[in-house]
Amino acid sequence: MSIIEAQAPLHEAHRDNHTHRDVNGGWLRPAVFGAMDGLVSNLALMTGVAGGAVSTQTVVITGVAGLAAGAFSMAAGEYTSVASQRELVQAELDVERRQLRKHPIDEMEELAALYVSRGVEPALAREVAMQLSKDPEQALEIHAREELGIDPDDLPSPMVAAVSSFGSFALGALLPVLPYLLGATALWPAVLLALVGLFACGALVARVTARGWLFSGMRQLVLGGAAAAVTYGLGMLFGAAL
Repeated sequence: MSIIEAQAPLHEAHRDNHTHRDVNGGWLRPAVFGAMDGLVSNLALMTGVAGGAVSTQTVVITGVAGLAAGAFSMAAGEYTSVASQRELVQAELDVERRQLRKHPIDEMEELAALYVSRGVEPALAREVAMQLSKDPEQALEIHAREELGIDPDDLPSPMVAAVSSFGSFALGALLPVLPYLLGATALWPAVLLALVGLFACGALVARVTARGWLFSGMRQLVLGGAAAAVTYGLGMLFGAAL
């Protein structure tokens, strides 16, 4: 009894501390990467145009147009991509549903063989497969998870993907435009704010990776800054040539 009591706190501590990062990213990953995409692309676009020694008004119009075009493009792309993926999954589920209806025994044996391949004893694997196959919907869910690697009850929504992509991209793309909208007439406030945003996005990415927030933040700041510097140089080059 004393051994059990001594071990109980260890079990409770293990249960309380046995947590993992969200390896799928949840909502954070697409939101942060969408904002980062908007930030880098619009910053690079604006610095490229500004490098051509154009007017402030032209830079602002370029930034606003880049925000709108990029956000709508991201939303349309995400909607089409997720909708196509969802339709493909639904088609595969229909195939599996028909197979379960026409060949229930074969499907049960297939599931049992799968468990055997994972180390379950044949008799036990067959018993488990038989129990799970009694409910057609449960059988479909199990086969979908085991054979297709999907959860039929947790399919992505095209509309949610489109709206979230639109919003996160627009938010990121707004940062380099914001100083101009607030009255700035030079490029450096836009670049400074955008670099701060890049560092913040990179630091947030650390929540879904094993890297530290400082490393992730600096990495994104350097990459985004490099993209802006290259496009600014190209803008100066082509501006001088024209």
